[in-house]
Amino acid sequence: MANLRFAKDYLLHRLKAKNRHGVHSPFVYRLIDEVIYDFQGKKVYEEVEAIREKLLNDTRIITITDLGAGSHLNNNRQKKIGDIAKNALKTPKLAQLLYRLVADLKPDSIIELGTCLGITTLYLQKAAPAAKVYTMEGCPETAGVAKQTFEKGAITAEPIVGNFDDNLPDVINALHKVDFVFVDGNHQKDATLKYFEWCLPKVHENTMLIFDDIYWSEGMKEAWAQIKAHPQVTATIDLFWIGLVFFKPGQAKEDFLVKI
Repeated sequence: MANLRFAKDYLLHRLKAKNRHGVHSPFVYRLIDEVIYDFQGKKVYEEVEAIREKLLNDTRIITITDLGAGSHLNNNRQKKIGDIAKNALKTPKLAQLLYRLVADLKPDSIIELGTCLGITTLYLQKAAPAAKVYTMEGCPETAGVAKQTFEKGAITAEPIVGNFDDNLPDVINALHKVDFVFVDGNHQKDATLKYFEWCLPKVHENTMLIFDDIYWSEGMKEAWAQIKAHPQVTATIDLFWIGLVFFKPGQAKEDFLVKI
C-alpha cells in the first residue's frame, strides 16, 4: 500500500511540476537554470563515484543501530555494507545536485543529519572546502565506515555519533548563524518539524534548508506542508525527492514544484 501511495504521489508531482520556463521568480529561475539543471560532468563526480563503487562491492557486515523511522527496503539489524550503499545512499544524480547547491551557496557551515556511509558528506565538503561540516549519524558502526570514506576522499569531517536530539541543539547553539542544513535522517513528522524549528533562530536571508524524503510517508508529507506554511519561510522548491526551503526578505511567498 505504501508503494502505491508513493507511486501516486510521484505521478501527481510529475503532472503538476514545472521546468524553469514556468517560473517567474528571478531568484528561483536562476537557481533552476544555472544550478539544478546544470548537468555537465565534473571531475569531483568521478572521484566520489569511484569511492561509492568500492562501497557497493564491500561485503563486510555491520550491525545497524536505527534511531529513526527505519528503512522501507531492509530492516535487518545485520547488513552488508554493499547493500546499505545500494539502498540507503543518495543516488549520484541527487548527491551531485546537493554538491551544486552547496557550491552555489558557498556556506561557512554545513549541517548534515544522517551521515550514512559518508558519500553525500564528501560531495557537501568538496563543494565548500572552507566550510565547517557537522555531520551526524545515529549508528556507531555506520559512522565508522563513514570515517573510512572521508579518509579515502581526503576530507577532515568527523561524524558526530548519537541521537540527533542530543547533538543538533549543541551544534546550532555554537553557531552564530545557520547557513546550510540537510535533514536526511529520522523521517518522522514530529522529529522533522523539531529540527526545522531548532534552526529558525539562526536562519538568515541566504540560509538553505533541505529536507529529504518529503513524500516518504503521510507524516513526512504533513511535516513538509507545515514547513511550507511557516511565516518565516518565503519560498520552497519541491523536487519530490527533496524539498528546498528559503528565507529571503522581499521574496513573494511561493511554493514551486519543479521537475528533475
